[in-house]
Formats: sequence, structure tokens, C-alpha cells
Amino acid sequence: MKYILMMNAPKSGWDSFMSWPPEAIKRHIEFMKEFNKKLQAQGAFVSAEGLTPPSEATLVRAQKNGPPVIDGAFAETKEFLAGWWVVNVPNADRAYAIAAAASAAPGPDGEPFCIPIEVRAIGQAPEV
Repeated sequence: MKYILMMNAPKSGWDSFMSWPPEAIKRHIEFMKEFNKKLQAQGAFVSAEGLTPPSEATLVRAQKNGPPVIDGAFAETKEFLAGWWVVNVPNADRAYAIAAAASAAPGPDGEPFCIPIEVRAIGQAPEV
């Protein structure tokens, strides 16, 4: 079954991340690269992406009679989706274990950052 593991970050966390010492950012990114390699070796990896900051987000909404409404950016966001993994694993417990491992990515001092990771099963469309 496929699960999406969504890394949610507080805006203050993103702002502070960008001010970490370069070696701390490098250590964090290297952790993520190695983490993805381990998931690939285990056969669980489907995809993973990091996102740009909320200040670069745009909200698009359809209108009944005309061009879409485009709104944003949302620099005032308190929490935002920082990135995600899609994994293909036998059960939710395995997805939770992977999420916990990702949450332990190193913070600015090298200690686990303990960032929250939301885990959701990827649903199947009903047959019509």
C-alpha cells in the first residue's frame, strides 16, 4: 500500500533553517539523501520532494465565469508543507516507522530535529 509522509514545518522553523550554519544545513541535507537511498534499497521508495518556502506559494481557484482567481504568496503561514515522501510498504506501522526515522533528521546542533511528519494512506478511486 502507498502512503504519503508529509513533512510539516512551522514558518519560524523554515526561517531559522535558512539561518543555520552552512555545515548544519549540509548535514541535514546529507541525512535526507542517505535516508532516500536506504528507502530505495529497501524497495519502499516511490518518490520524495522538498518544496520552496511559503512565500513562493500561490493559491489558484476556479471562477464560474472567467479566468481563475490567483492569490498568494502566503508569507503569513504559521505551518506549511515542507516536503514529502511517497512510500510503498505493507502496512501503516511500516510507514510510521519510516516517518519517525525521517523526523530524526539532524537539527542545527546535530541533534534530532523531531519535525512532525503526517502519514496518510493514498486512497484508491472508486470504480465507476
